[in-house]
Amino acid sequence: MTYPTQPEASHFVNGQYMEDDTGTPLPVIYPATGEKIAQLHEATPKVLDAAISAAEAAQKEWAKLSGMERGRVLRRAADIMRERNHDLSVLETMDTGKPYQETSVADATSGADALEYFGGLAASLTGEHIPLPGGDWAYTIREPLGVCAGIGAWNYPTQIACWKAAPALACGNAMVFKPSETTPLSALKVAEILMEAGAPAGLFNVVQGKGGVGAPLVTDPRIAKVSLTGSVPTGRKVYAAAAEGMKHVTMELGGKSPMVVFDDASLEDAISGAILGNFYSTGQVCSNGTRVFVHKSIKEAFLARMAERLKDAVIGDPLDEATSFGPMVSEAQLQIVLGFIEAGKSEGARLVTGGNRIDKPGCWIEPTVFADVTDDMTIAREEIFGPVLSVLDFEDEDEVIARANATPYGLSAGVYTRDLQRGHRVIGQLQAGSCFINSYNDAPVEVPFGGVKASGVGRENSKEAIAHYSQVKSVYVRMGETEAPF
Repeated sequence: MTYPTQPEASHFVNGQYMEDDTGTPLPVIYPATGEKIAQLHEATPKVLDAAISAAEAAQKEWAKLSGMERGRVLRRAADIMRERNHDLSVLETMDTGKPYQETSVADATSGADALEYFGGLAASLTGEHIPLPGGDWAYTIREPLGVCAGIGAWNYPTQIACWKAAPALACGNAMVFKPSETTPLSALKVAEILMEAGAPAGLFNVVQGKGGVGAPLVTDPRIAKVSLTGSVPTGRKVYAAAAEGMKHVTMELGGKSPMVVFDDASLEDAISGAILGNFYSTGQVCSNGTRVFVHKSIKEAFLARMAERLKDAVIGDPLDEATSFGPMVSEAQLQIVLGFIEAGKSEGARLVTGGNRIDKPGCWIEPTVFADVTDDMTIAREEIFGPVLSVLDFEDEDEVIARANATPYGLSAGVYTRDLQRGHRVIGQLQAGSCFINSYNDAPVEVPFGGVKASGVGRENSKEAIAHYSQVKSVYVRMGETEAPF
C-alpha cells in the first residue's frame, strides 16, 4: 500500500535518507486494519555513529549563525509544514491510527506552531550586563549545549519531534531524534522539511529502533542533553543512564491526572472536558485526566449524560473526516488496556458503558466508563493509556484535594466549577505541572508543559524550554588592578 509522503528509507542522516538493511526489521502496521504499510530497519551502530558525527559537525556551523538566521530557517519550516498539512496528517493517521479529523488540526499544525514560536524567539536569546561596585562589571552569554538526543513517544510523533527540535535548534544545538518504533514515519518528514527550509545537513537526524538503539544514543559521550517523552519506567532508566554522563535532561513522562467536577459545574462543559481528557486520541495522551472526581450530588446525572454523549462517537475509517474515534495504536497496547478493564471489573468497579474489543480487523476498542471507583483500585492508580474513564465520588473540597494528590504522578490536573475563587484555590493546591480550569488538555506552544513528582523533569514549550536547551556562561570584567594578599 502506498500513501502520501511515504518515506524513502529507514533513517535520515546528514541531510539524506540512509538505509542499512542489516538492522533488525521494523514492520510498520496501520492500526485500523492490521495491514503492514512499511518495512523499516533498526539503526545499526554504523548508522548511529554516522548520525551523531553528522550532528556534531553541523552543530558547530549552526551555532556560528545569528539567532535571526537560525530563526528564519525554523519559520520557513513552519510555513512548509502548514502548506503540506493534509499529506502530513494522512501520514500521521496511517502511522498512529488517529482519525484525520484530529490529526489535521492537532499534529502537524502543533509542530508548525513550535517551529514558528521558537523561530521567532531565536533572535531574542541574549545575555545580560551586570554592573558591579567600583566600576567592575560582568556579562552573561547564553550558549548551546551541543548535540541533543530526542526520544519520542508513539502518540504524537510529528508534534513531539518538533516540540524537541524547535527549541533545541533555536538555541544553536543539533539533534539526533529516535522516534518510537511503533510510529516511526512522521519524524522523517520533519527532517526532510527542515532540510528544505535551509537547515544544514546533519542538523536534525532521525534514527529508528527500540531500546537497543536508544540506550547507546543516550550514553554516547558526544551527546550533551537527552529529552525523552515516554512512560515513567522508561524515564527512570533513561534519566539514570544520562546521569552517569552528567548530561542535561528533560523528562516528559506519564501521569494519573485528576479532574475534579464540583456540583456547581456546567454539566455539559465538564463532560466535554472529560471526553477530551479520556477519549481524544483514543485515550492515548500522557496528560489525560483519567481520575474524574465527580461530586456525589451530580454523579448519576454526569454518568447518564456521558453515556448519551459517547453514543455520538463516530467509530470508523480514520481517513474519513466524519470519524471521531479511532483504533488503539497497536495490538500490544490494546491487550494492556483490556487487562486494565478486566481488573476494573474484578475489583468491583461498575461498568457503565463500553469495555469490549470491537469485532473488526485492527486494534479497536469501545470507549469505556467505570463508576463507583475507589482510590485503591488498579484503574485508579496505574496509567492505562487507553479510552478508559474512571469516575470517583467525593463530597468535600479538602477531601478531594487530598485524594487527588495521593499519587506518585503530577503531570496535569483540572477543575470544573462556576466559582472561580474555588477554581483557583483548588488548582493552587493540586500537585501538577500543567493545569486547567473549566477546560482540559489545551497545549499551546506559548505555555509551559511538563510535570512534577514522578511525571517528569523540566518543561517543554514556552520560554521555559530555552533554559533546558542552553547554558549560561558568566564573565567577570575587572576594570582596575588585581589585588592579592601577597
